[in-house]
Amino acid sequence: MNLSQLTTEQRNPRTLHIDEVPTLELVRLINEEDQRVPQAVAAILPDIARAVDLIAARLAADGRLFYIGAGTSGRLGILDAVECPPTYRTDPERIQGIIAGGTPAIFRAQEGAEDSEELGARDLAARGFRAGDIACGIAASGRTPYVIGALRHARACGGATIALACCEHAAIASLADIALLPITGPEAITGSTRMKAGTAQKLVLNMLSTGAMIRLGKTYGNLMVDVKASNAKLKERALGIVMTIAACSREEAAAALAAADGSAKLAVLHVLTGAPIAACEEMLAKRQGRLKETLRTARKEPLA
Repeated sequence: MNLSQLTTEQRNPRTLHIDEVPTLELVRLINEEDQRVPQAVAAILPDIARAVDLIAARLAADGRLFYIGAGTSGRLGILDAVECPPTYRTDPERIQGIIAGGTPAIFRAQEGAEDSEELGARDLAARGFRAGDIACGIAASGRTPYVIGALRHARACGGATIALACCEHAAIASLADIALLPITGPEAITGSTRMKAGTAQKLVLNMLSTGAMIRLGKTYGNLMVDVKASNAKLKERALGIVMTIAACSREEAAAALAAADGSAKLAVLHVLTGAPIAACEEMLAKRQGRLKETLRTARKEPLA
């Protein structure tokens, strides 16, 4: 194993003396490095768009998305996956995060777990990965054996594969239908890939899941109209969404949400069309849950 050839393991010439400067200069150096991350992500936007369309198409056909990684990469995948059910009312099984070492590794590093290709393949197989699914392997270095094993298993099953790494010539790129390689360069602290590489991974994962949800009609403009109102904050958000789209009073929105079992989509459709909730469910189903398209059809007029 020769780490010296990896971009993420190079010494950063701009931070060679970071331990000798005043604290304000120290954090300025880190901030300057962080500002390079969005540029690296911007350079691969066409590839990210292709990945979004692939994910949306597979999810629309009842496929599932699996994020697989070790350490920080694995935790970021889990973070992205667990945010989808409350934000977009997705089934928790549809987007899943898998981390080397399992649940304990979320909270405490399991340092040897990432070194086994067999373990990566086994963990993905245990989730019942199949041809209609997508595996997104995440590894800052692009060479983590656990991720390589999982992607090889996914390809053997006939599934789609995406690789997310921050090094040129990443090993996992050769196992992917789409390789996402934001090259963030040497870290402020050599090899500390939870910094720039981790930030780039987070930005890309935000785009993958959010973009796919938008393509699947789970937003109305920039409103999360499929929000699952499972706590006080989200209930208030759902109220605001219904009031905004339907241009109705708080009382009307609350009554409609109660009738719609908390579904902002159904509540909006109910208020704007006057149709019973059951009929609104049928109308939405005919348009694959796309509220804007359903309203255009129901009201026979274009919407802004």
